[in-house]
Amino acid sequence: MPWRKIQRTNFRNIKKLAEFLELDPHTLSSTPNFPLNLPLRLAEKIEKKTLDDPILRQFVPLPEEKQNALGFVKDPVEDSNFCKSDKLLQKYQGRALLLASSACAMHCRYCFRQNFSYGEKSAFEKEIMLIREDTSIEEIILSGGDPLSLSNKILQNLFDEIDQIEHIKLIRFHTRFPIGIPERIDPKFLSILETSSKQCVFVIHANHAKEFDRDVCNALKSIQKLGIPVLLQAVLLRGVNDNTLSLKALLEMCIYNGIQPYYLHQLDRIDGAAHFEVAEEKGRALIKELRKCLPGYAIPSYVREIPGEKNKTPL
Repeated sequence: MPWRKIQRTNFRNIKKLAEFLELDPHTLSSTPNFPLNLPLRLAEKIEKKTLDDPILRQFVPLPEEKQNALGFVKDPVEDSNFCKSDKLLQKYQGRALLLASSACAMHCRYCFRQNFSYGEKSAFEKEIMLIREDTSIEEIILSGGDPLSLSNKILQNLFDEIDQIEHIKLIRFHTRFPIGIPERIDPKFLSILETSSKQCVFVIHANHAKEFDRDVCNALKSIQKLGIPVLLQAVLLRGVNDNTLSLKALLEMCIYNGIQPYYLHQLDRIDGAAHFEVAEEKGRALIKELRKCLPGYAIPSYVREIPGEKNKTPL
């Protein structure tokens, strides 16, 4: 089935999802500030009749989101202070982030960009001009939202534009799409990657081993076969992966499938996500325990983003 048709089967109605998961709808948040959007593939992996499933907690709105917490704000990483245009951000030397789309395959309840004001959809003329004029930029990061929300036609046009900019050496994807709808990695998209003149890097976002299955791994393997590295970034989340066993299973799932662990992020303090926060002391202790049972190449860098710093801050 084409990926767009699969996307239309996503759960967006909380009552229907509660019925599917055999839950009392009153145990969920019926009027969340950030809408429900959950692929059927992920919903089918959620254990029924419980709120403690690690996939449910990531994607299903719970009443805890309504709790106010000191220090949790609408723009925790201050993206708005680093905009060169509506859709182009630059925080770090030599690379810039193109917000290719406001849409996602799924809505993570802790998304730090859920309140971001995105520009006109799929129009990148100004951003391409700015990138072309700044010869210090060597890497373009396609993010969002999720860049794989764009059609292959739009992505092809975007790649054609970037391919013509000599000082751009690398294109990096930040995506969650293959985790929820691996069918998005279709032959046309693979052709776009294969024929680009630029080196590509694929960074996926996943937080628990349950998010992977054979289709997900095969889709990512098809990208790896093009000579494109696939990396993992995860977020440390209370009730999802804040224990050694869960993190170990996630990292083993990655290294056994050729995916390089990259970052374990400390939670960005977005309003409504305080119930996900794990103390940094516990995070450091978890990394220490993981080093005892996994090879060094399987250990991600434990970091947090501090607005205004020139790099992610190691913890």
